[in-house]
Order: sequence, then C-alpha cells, then structure tokens
Amino acid sequence: MQEYDAPEKYDVIVVGAGHAGCEAALAAARMGEKTLLLTINLDMVAFMPCNPSIGGPAKGIVVREIDALGGQMGKNIDATYIQMRMLNTGKGPAVRALRAQADKNAYHRLMKATLEQEPNLTLRQGLVERLIVHNKVCQGVVTNTGARYRAQAVVLTAGTSSRGKIIIGELMYSSGPNNSLPSIKLSEDLEKHGFQLQRFKTGTPPRVAKNTVDFSKMEEQPGDTTPHAFSYETLPQSYLKDQISCWMTYTNAHTHQIIRDNLDRAPMFSGVIQGVGPRYCPSIEDKIVRFADKPRHQIFMEPEGRDTEEYYVGDFSTSMPEEVQQQMLHSVAGLEHAQMMRPGYAIEYDIVEPWQLKQTLETKLIAHLYTAGQMNGTSGYEEAAGQGIIAGINAALQVKQQAPLILKRNEAYIGVMIDDLVTKGTTEPYRLLTSRAEYRLVLRHDNADLRLTEYGHQLGLISAQRYQQFQHKAQQISQEIDRLQKVRIKPSAQVNELLAQYQMAPLQDGVLASDFLKRPQIHYSDIQDLIGGPELPLPVIEQVEISIKYAGYIKKQEAQIAHLKKLEAKKIPANLDYDDVQGLATEALQKLKKINPTTIAQASRISGVNPADLSILMIYIQRGRIAKRAE
Repeated sequence: MQEYDAPEKYDVIVVGAGHAGCEAALAAARMGEKTLLLTINLDMVAFMPCNPSIGGPAKGIVVREIDALGGQMGKNIDATYIQMRMLNTGKGPAVRALRAQADKNAYHRLMKATLEQEPNLTLRQGLVERLIVHNKVCQGVVTNTGARYRAQAVVLTAGTSSRGKIIIGELMYSSGPNNSLPSIKLSEDLEKHGFQLQRFKTGTPPRVAKNTVDFSKMEEQPGDTTPHAFSYETLPQSYLKDQISCWMTYTNAHTHQIIRDNLDRAPMFSGVIQGVGPRYCPSIEDKIVRFADKPRHQIFMEPEGRDTEEYYVGDFSTSMPEEVQQQMLHSVAGLEHAQMMRPGYAIEYDIVEPWQLKQTLETKLIAHLYTAGQMNGTSGYEEAAGQGIIAGINAALQVKQQAPLILKRNEAYIGVMIDDLVTKGTTEPYRLLTSRAEYRLVLRHDNADLRLTEYGHQLGLISAQRYQQFQHKAQQISQEIDRLQKVRIKPSAQVNELLAQYQMAPLQDGVLASDFLKRPQIHYSDIQDLIGGPELPLPVIEQVEISIKYAGYIKKQEAQIAHLKKLEAKKIPANLDYDDVQGLATEALQKLKKINPTTIAQASRISGVNPADLSILMIYIQRGRIAKRAE
C-alpha cells in the first residue's frame, strides 16, 4: 500500500471510539486542541457490546467523577437511560452507587452526534495499523489505506479489537466485538517498538427475543421513583416516569447438568481459550465448576432499548456451542421457549501490560504516546471512560507544554485505578471495587463534584456558569455546617417527644445542633423542625448530614491521607540507579527497576517492596548518593 501524507495536521489523535476514546477526544478538543478521532466503524461509536448499562458499585462513582471533570458519559446516560436505581441504599454512603439501564442504540447515537458537533474534533472512519515514531517520540499514525496523520500526541484506545478473536464452542475466527473488524497490525507494531503485550479474555451472554420470554415466572426489578442523575447538570424534573423494568430468574440443577455434560466442548476448559478472563464476572460454565455446591445462580433479564425486542441475559456469559446455549436457556424458568437472537461468545484480545505506563497514562517507551481503556487491562465501560478522560487531558496538556494531571488515590476512584494499574500491573481484567479504595469514605458518589470540579474548571472543561453554581453549593454546605456547630438545642417538650419516638433518653442539658444530628436516628429534617434554618437543596442537605454524622470517621481518614501526602512529597529522582542501592531485597530491586516509581508512596504500594526496603531507599536518597544511569 502506497502511503501519503494527509493534508490536515492535528494536535491530538485518538485511535478508537469506544468509551475511552470518546472521552479522550472530547477532553482534548474542549481544551482547545485540534483533535482527530479515528475508529474502525462509525456505527460502533460508544457501542455497548456487553451489558447495556452504566454504573454500579464503584463504577457509578467513576461516572460522577468523569462528569465532575467535565466529561460526557454522565450526560449521555442521563439522556438515554430506560431505568435508573440507586444501589446499596441500606448501607453507608461510601458504598452507595447509581446504576442505569441504557438504551444502547440511543446511547451510541447521542454520543456520535456529540462528537460530530464538537468544533475542534474531526470524527473519521479508519483502521490504524502503525505508529509514526521518531527518536522515541510518537508523531502520528498510519491507516490501512496508507494515510499518514500527524499530531503532537497520540492516544490509543483500541480495546478488545486488538488482535481480537471470537470463540463460540469449536468455532473461532478473527474479529473485534460484535463481529466488527479486528485491529491486527497495530498490535504487531507495538511489539516491534518493544511493548510487552498480554492476552486477556472477556465474554457476553446470549440475547433473546422479548416476546418469547415468560416474565410471569420471574421477579420484577423496577427502577426508582426518586429522581437520580449521573451528571451534576441534569435537572431533577427530567427524571423518567415511564421506566422499563428488569427481571430476575435463576439457573437450576437441570441447567447445571447441561453445562457439566458439555464441559468437553467448553472452550474455557478444553484448552481453546488462552487468554485470562475476569475473576469478578466469570462465565456461567466457570461459575458451575468453581461453585459446584451452589444450587442456583441469579440471571438478570435486561432490556437493550425501547425500540428493540432484544433482552440481555445478564450473568449468563458463555462461550459454549450455540446449540448447547439454546439448551441452557430453555432450562431456566421463564426462558423455556426463548428464541435466541444472538449467541453468547468469548473474545480474546491483546493488552499493553500497564506497568509500562506513567501515572499520566503516557507510555515509558515512547513519549507523547498514551494508552487508555481495556487496552490497559481493565474491564468495563466506566473504567475505560475514566482512563480516557485522563489520557485526553494529559495529551492536551502535553501539547500545551503544561504540567500533567495526576489524580491521587485520596482524590478519586480514577486515581486508585490508574495507580493500581501502573504500580502493580494486572494479571487479569481489572475491575474497580469499593474495596480497592482505602479512602472510600471520602471518595463517595455524593461528593465527586466537591473533589474534582476545581480541576475541571482549571482545565477549561467546566463552564463559568456551572463553576459558579458549584461554588454556591460549596458555600451553602460550609455555612450550614458552621451554623449547626454554633446553635444549641435546648431541652423542651418538642425535643423530648422526638427523642421518645426514637426510644432515646430525654435531653437534660443543651447540646450543639451538630452533636444532636450525630445521633443515628436523627436526620437534618428533625433539626429543621426543632430550630428552623434556611431552605436548602437536597444535595446540600445530604452533604451537611453526611459531613456531620461521619465526622469522626472522616477525620481518621484525613489523618491517613495527610501521612500519604508526606510520602507522595518524597520524590524518587528519575535518574536513580537501583543497582547502586546496597541492601535492597532481590525482589524489591527487580520490582523497583521494572516499575520505576516516581515517589516513595508509589514505591510502598509495589508488591514485594517491604518497609525495610523503603527505609534503605529513603536513606540513600536523603544522603544524595544518586548514581546516574549509564546512557
């Protein structure tokens, strides 16, 4: 193929228009950089090849964080959902999370329209096959038609298309998700440049026709009537009243027996699948083998949109032969006569081992080259989008020659995810969980704007009007907390009657309203009834109540965060030669050379680096005995 130089020059090129690529391209364009977004197929922009939903535990918080930074995912799902629910409402605020069922076609169409209408952004169909690299600096990409596109920074978000291979029973063929074109030569080019790639696997369940499902045998899962939204800009009055329910059913002994009888044909167990699959979202055949003692497993029937009959058979991911999948479906209550519209499949794909990245998501091997999304070993649309916006922001900042944005572990789940990936790497598809965040009490669904809007405003991704509204909200919260810490509630018949309702002892002496609110059964509305106060919006009231009720716990986490900041402030020189540091354990030496951490805090999170190794390293750095690496 004869190559030619495209006439247009760009500041940033983004490869791949999945959830990571969309956020990366929009962030760079909105920061004023001329951006090109190249994708294999324009009909698959922001496509959902797996679960047609956004959010859930930890993931929903990431969507809020993306919105607080000025990203698009929250706005897009708020405009195209068909059901929305707040999860874990019976638990504390640290684990609450929003989840929305998406109209997958409407979601795709709206995101594509958003990209097309962005002034600094060009959306183009093209299959990228190699990078343009000069003196270890990425300067552009080359497509399969021979077009050479030049830019000052490139973001790769090729996802599961990277040398993708679909597997259904004995059938195997080269493909991206949902039978799209695979990206083969780009993986080969990355290997030529010295990148270490790894093979991962994920999968999807069958889709069935709605009019062949007996929902009377299933449990209904309706959406919430209380208004929710992912974006801080979405108005409560736009909340949907005509939501579409999901449904729940279960596998049974017959289902399990069908699977066991066909394990010899299961690619998961016959040796056909080589890639490592997701631990937290296993296939149904994997569940039956790993949890042989369980008599049944939940299955969620999820609608794929308003204008389609397709239902996604959630938690029923499989790569069994097509005829076996049909038998499995027909064994489940309510699916006895279900018509399978699409079979489930497994897909193997390449990832760039993420320890080869800086915390900015720029690669260590090639400057001005960033990777984001499933290409970095994550699973899930939300994790991909979270990386995408950071990669796009940092690519734009690179062009502007400004300092990069690095979110810390105490600032965002996005920061936790990226730090985990680049510091520890991953041996399986990485999924965000609340348990991964040691500071999850301060990284809540409800306060993402308070944590990150300032960054979004500084980057130019948050409008002046939205920033003013944010400042007003923050001021209202601060003023009301301050008021409750000064006003006293005195014993009275009204107060003691309220306490008696909650079976609490009567008040003998006056107490601060803030201390009164800390009682488990008392809510802000009770305080208003007793002492009055300003009329405040619900989000402000929520912040006031959480801040006061959990003040003791939050104070403990803030002390831990202060210690973390001290370690983050202790930089490790980029030219430090670890071979010259005497006394390091062999494993610590190997890991430090591999990861090349930038701070003592990051070094402390590397598996195999112990406190004794950290002490040796800090002493070595403090003494200034830094040997420069051989050029």
